[in-house]
Amino acid sequence: MTRTPLTTSLDGYEVWFLTGSQHLYGPETLAQVAEQSQQIARILDEAGDVPVRIVWKPVLTDSAAIKRTALEANADEKVIGLIAWMHTFSPAKMWIAGLDALQKPLAHLHTQANVELPWADIDFDFMNLNQAAHGDREFGYIQTRLGVPRKTIVGHASDPRVQRELGTWQRAAAGLAASRDLRLARFGDNMRFVAVTEGDKTEAELRFGVQVNTWGVNELVDAVAAASEADIDALVAEYEELYEVAPELRRGGERHQSLRDGAAIELGLRSFLEEGGFSAFTTSFEDLGALKQLPGLAVQRLMAEGYGFGAEGDWKTAVLVRIANVMGAGLPGGASLMEDYTYDMTPGDELILGAHMLEVSPSLTTQKPTLEIHPLGIGGKDDPVRLVFTADPGSAVVVALSDMRDRFRLTANVVENVEPRDALPKLPVGRAVWRPQPDFTTSAAAWLRAGAAHHTVMSTAVGIDAFRDFAEMAEVELLVIDDSTTLGEFQKQVRWNQAYYRLAQGL
Repeated sequence: MTRTPLTTSLDGYEVWFLTGSQHLYGPETLAQVAEQSQQIARILDEAGDVPVRIVWKPVLTDSAAIKRTALEANADEKVIGLIAWMHTFSPAKMWIAGLDALQKPLAHLHTQANVELPWADIDFDFMNLNQAAHGDREFGYIQTRLGVPRKTIVGHASDPRVQRELGTWQRAAAGLAASRDLRLARFGDNMRFVAVTEGDKTEAELRFGVQVNTWGVNELVDAVAAASEADIDALVAEYEELYEVAPELRRGGERHQSLRDGAAIELGLRSFLEEGGFSAFTTSFEDLGALKQLPGLAVQRLMAEGYGFGAEGDWKTAVLVRIANVMGAGLPGGASLMEDYTYDMTPGDELILGAHMLEVSPSLTTQKPTLEIHPLGIGGKDDPVRLVFTADPGSAVVVALSDMRDRFRLTANVVENVEPRDALPKLPVGRAVWRPQPDFTTSAAAWLRAGAAHHTVMSTAVGIDAFRDFAEMAEVELLVIDDSTTLGEFQKQVRWNQAYYRLAQGL
C-alpha cells in the first residue's frame, strides 16, 4: 500500500466569501456592491489572525445562484465553510433553498463597507448602497427560522477583534473538516469494565464523520517487526539530537536495546497508520500482544505531529486530540491526551496534577524533554521508554467527550497551567499542573455533575472559543466551566440541556 504521511496544516483549505444583494438597485449599484465586497474579503484574507484563504465569489442576487453556490461548496473538499454578508437588502426567501442545501459551516458577518459615516454627504444613493444594518437582520431571521447553525460576527472587517473571531471560527471549521475525513485505528478494545470510554461508533460517524474500526494488535506487531536496522539507527540518532537521552539508553548504555525497541515500535506504528490513511489511534495496556513495551515514546511523538490518540481504547478522546491538533495548526502550544490524576488540596490554593501512564504530548512544552526508561507496574511488558517534561505555564482548556445515550456531550474547563510547587523526581512522565476556573471546588463538582470523562484533550494552542464554534457547527452539546460558572446555574443548564437535546431530535 502507498504510505501517506499525515499533514496537520490549514494551507490546503479555503473559505468562500458570499455577498447578498438584489437587482432592484440597478447595475451601477451592483457594481459598487461587488467592488466593496471584494475589498472586505481582501481585508480579511490579508489579516494575520485569519489563517485560511478567503475566496471571494460574485454577488448573489437570485435563488438559483445561491443554491448552486451552496451545492458547489458542499462538493468541494477544499472548502471548509462560507462567510455570508448582506451588503444591501437581500430578500431572505431567496436564501431558503441554498441554506437548506448547505452542509458546510456558515459564518454570518454583520459588517459594512465604511467604518465611519460620511455625515455631510449621506443621500439616498448612499442609503440604498449601504443597507447591511437591516439587510443582515433579514438574513438573520431566515437563518433562525430554518434553524441554521452559524457563527455571527459583528463589526468592521478591519477590527482586529473581528479578524480574531473569524480566525477562530475558521480553525473550528478546519477541525470539523478533519473529523469528517478521520479514520481511526483501535489496537485492541477498551479497558475492561470501564464505562466512560465506551460509545456509539455509528452515531459518531453520523455526527462527526469519523470512522472507528479495530485491528488486532499483532497486525501492529508485524509492522514493528518489519522495521529495518538502518531505520532504527536513524531514528535513535534523531532521538539523541532532539532530547536529553538518559546515559543508560545511549549507544553503549546497558539499556540501549530498550530504546531501539521503542524506535521499532514508532516505525511500525507510523507505517501502519500511514498505509491505512489513519489520523488517530488507540492502544490498551491490557492488549499488547507480542509488543515488547507499552507504546509511550512513539505515541508522544505522533501526537506532537498531529495524530489523535486515546489510551485504554478511548477512541472518543483520540478524535478530540486530532481535532484540537488541526484547530491549533501553526499556533504556539499543542494538544495532548490528558487525565486528571490527583490533587493538591491546600485550602484556597488547590491544584490538579494531570498525567497518564506515559502518553502525554511534548507539544505542551517548549523545554527540551528528557528521554528516560523506568518500570511500569501494569501491562506485564518490558520497561517502556518515554519523554519526561512538565507542560509550560499558561492558559489552556481541557475538554472531554462523553456518550450520554441519546447524544454526545462535550464538557470543557478553562484552566491555567502553572509550575509544580516542587520537583517531581519520582514521577518520570509527561505531566501538567493546573488551576481550574472558577475554583477547584466548583470545577470538580460541575465536572462530576456533567458526567464528563476522566480522559480529556488538553489544548494550549486554541482556547474555549474554538470549541464553542466547533460544537455549534457539529450541533453537539457543550457545557463550559469557566470563571463565570456557579454550581447552581450549571446544574440548571445540565437539566435544561437534557430536555432541549431530546426535543431537538424529534420523535
